[in-house]
Amino acid sequence: MLTIRAERLLAACLMPVLVIGTSAAQTPAPTSPASGSPTPARHAPTRSTVAPSAANTGVIQAIKVEGAQRIEQGTIRSYLLVRPGDAFDAGRIDRSLKTLYATGLFKDVQLGRSGDTLVVRVVENPIVSRVGYEGNHKLTDDQLRPELQLRSRSVFTPALAEADRTHILTMYAKRGYYDATVEPKIVRLDQNRVDVIFQINEGSAALISKIVINGNKAFSESRLSEVITSRESRWWRFLSSSDSYDPERLSYDKELLRRFYLKNGYADVQITDASAELSPDRKAFFLSFTVNEGERYKIAKLDINVQLRNLTAADLKPNVQLVEGAWYDGDAVGRSSDAIELAVHNRGYAFVDVKPRVTRNVEKHTVDLIFDVGEGPRVYVERIDIVGNTRTEDKVIRREMRLAEGDPFSSEAMRLSKTRLTDLGYFTSADIVTNPGSVPDKAVLTTNISEKATGELSFGGGYSTDAGALIDIGLSERNLVGTGINASINGVLAQRNSSINASVTNPYFLDRNLIAGVDVFLIQTMFLGTQPYDENRVGFDTRMGYNFNEHLRQTWTYTAVDRQVYNIETGASPFILNESGTTLLSQASQVITVDYRDSRVNAHSGFILELGTDVAGLGGDTRFLRGNLNGAYYIPLERYFGDPDWVFKLSGSTGYMQLLPGGREEIIDRFFLGGDNLRGFLDGGAGPTDVLTGNPLGGRFIWTQSSELHYPLPVSPDLGLTGRAFVDVGALSEASFRSPTACLATTTITCQIRQSAAPRVGAGVGVSWQTAFGLINLDLAPFVIKQPGDQTQIFRFGFGTRF
Repeated sequence: MLTIRAERLLAACLMPVLVIGTSAAQTPAPTSPASGSPTPARHAPTRSTVAPSAANTGVIQAIKVEGAQRIEQGTIRSYLLVRPGDAFDAGRIDRSLKTLYATGLFKDVQLGRSGDTLVVRVVENPIVSRVGYEGNHKLTDDQLRPELQLRSRSVFTPALAEADRTHILTMYAKRGYYDATVEPKIVRLDQNRVDVIFQINEGSAALISKIVINGNKAFSESRLSEVITSRESRWWRFLSSSDSYDPERLSYDKELLRRFYLKNGYADVQITDASAELSPDRKAFFLSFTVNEGERYKIAKLDINVQLRNLTAADLKPNVQLVEGAWYDGDAVGRSSDAIELAVHNRGYAFVDVKPRVTRNVEKHTVDLIFDVGEGPRVYVERIDIVGNTRTEDKVIRREMRLAEGDPFSSEAMRLSKTRLTDLGYFTSADIVTNPGSVPDKAVLTTNISEKATGELSFGGGYSTDAGALIDIGLSERNLVGTGINASINGVLAQRNSSINASVTNPYFLDRNLIAGVDVFLIQTMFLGTQPYDENRVGFDTRMGYNFNEHLRQTWTYTAVDRQVYNIETGASPFILNESGTTLLSQASQVITVDYRDSRVNAHSGFILELGTDVAGLGGDTRFLRGNLNGAYYIPLERYFGDPDWVFKLSGSTGYMQLLPGGREEIIDRFFLGGDNLRGFLDGGAGPTDVLTGNPLGGRFIWTQSSELHYPLPVSPDLGLTGRAFVDVGALSEASFRSPTACLATTTITCQIRQSAAPRVGAGVGVSWQTAFGLINLDLAPFVIKQPGDQTQIFRFGFGTRF
């Protein structure tokens, strides 16, 4: 085999040759059969040997093709502009020659005359047998292959090899590797075939060495550096790409700076320059931003100009997030416009246009802000196009859209559609773009989807205060064969809580507004000191739910579980000794949810309420009615701190269990307080206990309340650290068991229960660290208010189970 460089082959092919009957300047650019795009072909190696004096005399009696090996002679003849019976026309023969070469199938083409026969001599371009890559690590073969024109069984040309080399360099540049080199090598094989090998030297990433901000007076450079997403290179950013130069990120940072100044009252701000300079050694970038701040403005006048019937400014005033006398806030103006538009939509107006009008008083440094609310243009959705979903079915995406063909266009519905698509977790990005329709009152919505892997084969390990040391193995698929069905099987082997669970959930059962699912599980809990017994559960549940509207949904569940309380420690509470054995739980449950959060995945505002009821006694050994009410309210603090990670969360819950006639109450059906629902206390460590043994006994009435402030830590966001401060309050009471006679039958010691309905309090701080190995949660609760018999836990640690 002969190996030559593509550059040499290109040079050989592009050497000037003698052209008779045509000129190199007139030769059209050939077209690549793989991509259909023109490729350079200067001084094409084609020629006509038909003498000009004889070119226009005589008639073509036959066409003879020579040199064809792979390409059918009929195919070659089909490209000619002359046929047997035509005259020997020099112009048509010349254009035939150029057409043949333009196909990209031939390295050389000659047209000649032998008597009354037109002779076509061709030299075919080789066929690519294989395209390989050597030295690539940052970009895999699978990432490179779809981006290139050369591929197996395509026609090879030096121009295509050069184009692919340039494209590979561009792909590496987008990753920050600006000193990468690519050398295509051609390996000649028999039967006019070649292997194309791209030898790649990736070099090192060109990271951001320095970020400079000029012209800033009101804010320090360090404060503005926190606003942008680009970061200077530091050793701890090895898990992040924020210190790699990206032209799109640079433009985004420019916009972030502008919005930051607008948010803080600088209505005339201009970011006059945002540039990047590559160091001479091509290993580092220097970013610079130039700011013209202008003056800071306050709001002198604030009003709403309503031009719709049966609607007044007073009706919409509560949606305005600004007040007179405050600093101008560009972000608040945008949020207020959106809130006003939504409020008007909710009052039954389909077409609304809200325009904030700002009038500056340069001398007094004030602005008058008027929101003009009128009827917007009547625009309807003509068509919804979906682009980029190679795996996910169209119907999975369309059912999340809050708009359909023929609906009145609504920006709020489009925003909600985007949020719902993002919350699915199937896509790295989901953008909806509005394009003009076939007529002015029509719009075409294009949904651009970028899919991500939704399957997960996980092997995990770690430690948590709930389960102790653990090993986790799981297989899950959130978007089974693109249908949106969630299927998983997961096993956990832990010191305290081992389990295996298989689950399948269809969020649109029978393509209707029905959520259907089934779970099969085996859970073995070894309390290792927190309780004097072990517990085993084997069972299944089936679920069916539906959405009444965007904010109201309900789920029904039937559960059948075989429970066993065993391995009770010697000297345990007689109340617990009486619980030993196996029971069957047959339970029907329902949960109705009111959800007005801005996101189900990462909420920053809004609220959620859940009302649940459990009825046990449809067969089985236990009979009870249990109800619980949970709620959470999220208050965004971005307008005060300038960061969306500042959120104040108020949450609470309460539950009560009532025995039904003939019912039997089991300890494993009761509520327990402590741990996740009351930090600062052990799991089950707060509430009723046995006076003599101190064993937690649970209770039938529980309530908890938590106030939690989430905030970003003063470290690089690339570290994935967030902080929280919390105060948890709760109480557990009404511990009752079987009759004292049954209790006394197991021991000669009098049974006594210590219980108090007084609130317990736990307060402290916590940190969450999102790492490549999983989520790590640390909580420190040194401030507690407890009652006699309670067991506290100052430090609580949990390690994510995925890596």
